[in-house]
Amino acid sequence: MDLLLEPLTVGFVLRALIGGILLAAVCALVGVWVIARGMAFLGEAMSHAMLPGVAIAALLGIDLVVGAALSSIVMVLGLEAMRTSRDFGRDTSIGLLFVGLLAIGVIIVSHSASFATDLTAFLFGDVLAIDRADLVRLAILVAIVAVVTVVCYRSFLAVTFDERKAHTLGLHPKAANLTMVVLLAITMAGAFSVVGTLLAFGMLVAPSATAMLFVRRVPVAMATAFVLGSLATVIGLLISWHASTAAGATIAVVAVGTFFLALILRSAVPRLRRPTATSPTPTKEDSDALAH
Repeated sequence: MDLLLEPLTVGFVLRALIGGILLAAVCALVGVWVIARGMAFLGEAMSHAMLPGVAIAALLGIDLVVGAALSSIVMVLGLEAMRTSRDFGRDTSIGLLFVGLLAIGVIIVSHSASFATDLTAFLFGDVLAIDRADLVRLAILVAIVAVVTVVCYRSFLAVTFDERKAHTLGLHPKAANLTMVVLLAITMAGAFSVVGTLLAFGMLVAPSATAMLFVRRVPVAMATAFVLGSLATVIGLLISWHASTAAGATIAVVAVGTFFLALILRSAVPRLRRPTATSPTPTKEDSDALAH
């Protein structure tokens, strides 16, 4: 019996590995912008605000990712509607929408006993349950995010470093900001099905934050974050296999642990120190990219 189960287990792990690497790719493309622009709180809020959409999708029997995406889009539209108000800051808007949507989700869940058992999967995911359809969906998500990143690279770069310069270059910073937030929304919606909402945020932020401790150029930071996220997936799955721990949580712990190890290394070796990741400064290559 064990001989029959082993190939099945290997298949689950292989799909989890591929899914984790695809997740690392999409999170690297978006996560670097999130860190550079100080949007980490928005990412965390969005990961929780998907609950009502997921709950409604579960009750209606439709794809949970569709519900998560729709809920995220509602939050994006709410932020855009409130961003012009001078009565309160952006963090206040994010916090109010976050709590409001999360509360609505909890109310929906409380009226559905059948969905209560799925709440753990929503929060923590099950990376070993990834199937071929999930892999295809993640691959499509990576392709979409990669294309948008390439097409909008100059605009994203300009609004990240200097919105006033973006105006003078005619790069439409408002549209660039909205596009970036929408990318974050669809990334979180796609990622939650792999590692859950709580752990998707760790994969979004940790590898990119680690990369930006040492790297200044955005494309290099994205490539480094992808490598770090992929390594976290491989190491996390190996630890999970041998220690019988939750795979998704183990991957996230490895990713976050890598950041703190890198932070210690950076503090111990003066040559590795550079300006903080949350306040990036444009390099000559960045200036050349904006000029062209």
